[in-house]
Amino acid sequence: MRRDELLDAAEGLLQDQGAQALTLAAVAERAGVSKGGLLYHFASKDALVKGMIERLIADFDALIEAQSESTYTRAYVAATFEALETGRLRRWAVVTGAAGDPELLAPLRGAMNRWMRQGLEDEPDPLTSQVVRLACEGVWEVATHCAGIIDYTAIRAKLLALL
Repeated sequence: MRRDELLDAAEGLLQDQGAQALTLAAVAERAGVSKGGLLYHFASKDALVKGMIERLIADFDALIEAQSESTYTRAYVAATFEALETGRLRRWAVVTGAAGDPELLAPLRGAMNRWMRQGLEDEPDPLTSQVVRLACEGVWEVATHCAGIIDYTAIRAKLLALL
């Protein structure tokens, strides 16, 4: 439980003040713990960022798993739009922006590889399913930078209709 509180504090700090403000001392202060208490869970700033990224991946995996859909791609679309509707997208933008070292994003690259390939052999049209998953990534990107320009309900309906 304490680990999640520390990750919440780090994400909040990133969201409020940006990547330059992410220091172990600032996270500890925001979480109301000593720096030593933070170091018990995260030995370095890189470990903290890696922890945030790993939690985001686990959160999205759980979101996909929670969908009651007939295929993985339909669940992926549903999870994508639920993430947008519930504000999880902001967490992704903030956390991945803090990963200045490309090595810290290795777990995300691995998850993306899995998300883009998982269950394709079970899809009625694997290529269309890949296109829909890639389109979801485009939705994330646009929503991160200029959210108001898309009719998300219409886009979601169109993506599902393609399947």
